[in-house]
Amino acid sequence: MIENPTREEMGQILKKSKRIAVVGLSDNPDRTSHSVSKAMQNQGYEIIPVNPTIDSALGIKAVSSLEEIEGSVDIVNVFRRSEFLPDIAREFDKIDAKVFWAQLGVMNKEAYSFLKERGYTVIMDRCIKVEHALTK
Repeated sequence: MIENPTREEMGQILKKSKRIAVVGLSDNPDRTSHSVSKAMQNQGYEIIPVNPTIDSALGIKAVSSLEEIEGSVDIVNVFRRSEFLPDIAREFDKIDAKVFWAQLGVMNKEAYSFLKERGYTVIMDRCIKVEHALTK
């Protein structure tokens, strides 16, 4: 069973966090990943686009994988289909990141168990922009 932190805990995570790597961030303004990430960028978060198919998004050069990110990341926010989460979780485990956050409608028990067994904070099937708005 996937059990998310409480809304209050999510609010604390968002208050402490500064850098968000967005896996699957699109350079298309009509895509949800773009509008949500732009809203978070406008709230003062540093956004790192992670997408091998684009050059940049939101005015920032994209990296093709989480492992290309220099320095630590507070939140990895995932905009990919649920079946891709186990591979993304394994890559997440190799970098200096604190919170694995899968967007609304995205969840995977295998990825959840893998990350929880390693002591990570895991949030699935929640919109980061909505949680930010509800907890600030």
